[in-house]
Amino acid sequence: MTAEPLLSVQGLEKHFPVTKGLLQRQVGAVKAVDGVSFDVFKGETLGLVGESGCGKTTTGRLITRLIEPTGGKVVFDGHDITHMSQGRIRPLRREMQMIFQDPYSSLNPRHTVGAIVGAPFKIQGVQTEHGIKKAVQDILALVGLNPEHYNRYPHEFSGGQRQRIGIARTLALKPKLIIADEPVSALDVSIQAQVVNLLEDLQSELDLTYVVIAHDLSVVRHISDRVAVMYLGKLVELADRKALYETPMHPYTNALLSAVPIPDPKRRQGRERIRLQGDVPSPLNPPPACRFHTRCWKAQEICKVEEPPLLQLAPGHQVACHFPENAPAAGGTAEGTTEAAAPAQT
Repeated sequence: MTAEPLLSVQGLEKHFPVTKGLLQRQVGAVKAVDGVSFDVFKGETLGLVGESGCGKTTTGRLITRLIEPTGGKVVFDGHDITHMSQGRIRPLRREMQMIFQDPYSSLNPRHTVGAIVGAPFKIQGVQTEHGIKKAVQDILALVGLNPEHYNRYPHEFSGGQRQRIGIARTLALKPKLIIADEPVSALDVSIQAQVVNLLEDLQSELDLTYVVIAHDLSVVRHISDRVAVMYLGKLVELADRKALYETPMHPYTNALLSAVPIPDPKRRQGRERIRLQGDVPSPLNPPPACRFHTRCWKAQEICKVEEPPLLQLAPGHQVACHFPENAPAAGGTAEGTTEAAAPAQT
């Protein structure tokens, strides 16, 4: 890894205003993303996980500047793009692309595959050595599609093939960073592995960097180098893949991992399924201090009044919790070690 991150996100926020009445007066704000910070280094894959409504997709769209941040900072490849104008950010869009979740709605049904995949060349005014058609056919072959499908329309393809068309469009201008928003969740299970393997092969072949947004922890484990866990607009844990899956520290991460199905009955024995009580609170009025305390079995009085900072309790392992699990007995912060031994409340 290089010392300088390719993407640096610092205190990122997005609050959607809620208005009421004839005068459209603002009466509140949905805090979709509320102070998220992380770095992504060249050549790695960062997995961003959490349940529906936690702000994963909004974070991805803020990074690519499809929506304007309310606060915080996004630095991509040395450029501060947080509030950069559309005119100035357009050349940078060649380096930063997004794969969308739904392959059925992200492709224009009136355009042929050739027009869809070739659009980035025309928009950016990029000249190719042997013409756009040849470049598009080469990209289609790269993602496992028949170059002869150049003149076909999206409705003639299956879901997995449509997602490959979306990936081909993303790769057209050879970007450095790709934000993949739930790239396989809309696909058949039998097709998911093929698309994940394709993304991995493309990464090694084209030296790509990924931020993969997903709720399926088994997919994230397969593809990611590091994993960030979000809950209600905030990061609660950030760690190396191996550390996060083997020694998760945040109670929410533990609950998520306990829900991952294990096909082997022998390995399943003795594993306790953690069932969280209640629903996810509204981002319009999130709980004070630690946002997870309303559903946490370890919550104590401090969790209701003091927000836990995202601290590094082990090398490369950050967690925002007053009472972390699996915290190292020695090393880390004094705060983390003393609180890890505190009794849990049920």
